[in-house]
Amino acid sequence: MASFVRGALPVLFILLAAFAVFAARPAAAVTVERVESPGGIVAWLVRDSMVPLVSIEFSFRGGAALDPAGKSGLADMTTSLLDEGAGDLNSQAFQRKLSDLAVSISFSAGMDTIRGSLKTLNRTRDEAVDLLALALTEPRFDEDAVERIRQQILAVLARQSTDPNDIAGRIWWKAVFPDHPYGLPSEGTVGTIATITADDMRRLVSQRFARNQLIVGVVGDITPEELAPLLDRAFGALPARGKPFALAEAEPWAGGQIFVSESDVPQSVVLFGHGGIKREDPDWYAAYTMNYILGGGGFASRLYEEVREKRGLAYSVYSYLTPLDAASVYSGGVSTANARVGESIAVIREEWARMRNEGVSEAELKDAKTYLTGSFPLRFTSTDRIARMLVGMQYNNLGIRYIEERNSFIEAVTLEDIRRVAKRLLKPEDLTIVVVGKPDGVKPTAEAPEIGG
Repeated sequence: MASFVRGALPVLFILLAAFAVFAARPAAAVTVERVESPGGIVAWLVRDSMVPLVSIEFSFRGGAALDPAGKSGLADMTTSLLDEGAGDLNSQAFQRKLSDLAVSISFSAGMDTIRGSLKTLNRTRDEAVDLLALALTEPRFDEDAVERIRQQILAVLARQSTDPNDIAGRIWWKAVFPDHPYGLPSEGTVGTIATITADDMRRLVSQRFARNQLIVGVVGDITPEELAPLLDRAFGALPARGKPFALAEAEPWAGGQIFVSESDVPQSVVLFGHGGIKREDPDWYAAYTMNYILGGGGFASRLYEEVREKRGLAYSVYSYLTPLDAASVYSGGVSTANARVGESIAVIREEWARMRNEGVSEAELKDAKTYLTGSFPLRFTSTDRIARMLVGMQYNNLGIRYIEERNSFIEAVTLEDIRRVAKRLLKPEDLTIVVVGKPDGVKPTAEAPEIGG
């Protein structure tokens, strides 16, 4: 233990220094460079030579929504095992290597992407990249590791099966996307996790981890000339092309139903929402600004003011936009005492309608712009956060100058833009509402969909 602490402390101080450097950096000072490797792999790079550290974030297009029928949770389980042994290194040996080198490697699966990250000091950069390449191209999926991770996932699912927030989320997504992969939980179910095999995971890796689906963002103390060959070292052994896929477009079901799942808890969890807006939509920034005013602005939002401050119905209430590849939703949530669920839902519907019918005031729009533009630099507080943004910029086709241009898009939003988007987007009568608890005076209008199995 003592030797680990001695080795870890210098790394910790370097990471803290990196955080301080980036915390002080304004968005305007971030310059993004396009780097292409000799093998044709492209990455976007932000250089910073203050700390001898490099963060690599990457993403493969196609996520948990592509899990085969009856195998939901496959992408999630696969990513949990990528650092559990690769090549001639079993799980313990692989993890020991990471620890000895003070290297961080992680993987995760979302609905539309499989993501990964690497953070390393420059002095261990080559060895770290070799481990990453090994994990991506030669994962072992040893039986003992597979069964250990399977049991960990099953334990998480068991906990979630009694958690009101998780229950509400599963019901809501299943209700809104009853016949689409977005309606299935990305982490799987007890039944589907039991069926996943090592061969399923090997097949996923061979079909989906490919250079034509890869997006890379890099931040740190590295030049374009140093990064170019490193990209080939990390990703060059991947197949040039993965298995083609197509995810059917989905229109969120909007029946305005109320679903109630009985749970013996003192507070009910309420989720609500309907269709949203895609990230590439020309009205995105108007919708984003409108949502900040309606429910995305925390203490400054209308929902917080009406639900929490004026009536004391809940400690928090929120709304947010979720753009997906094949759909989009506009949703939110609140937790409130069982006796006040009906009143909370009524107030939320009223605010949804008021925004649609009246729009926002000049003062609200000005305050929203001040916050949304002023808080943007807070996203640049670490190398990995910036690297993730670089991946997102490429994924959403935002352009290499997005960081310097983004605030101008917010500033350009007008009162009329928000009025137009509110009328287009907000449909209080279409809100699908899920309540988990014992809500007084709230009657379900339909039976909640099954989510187990």
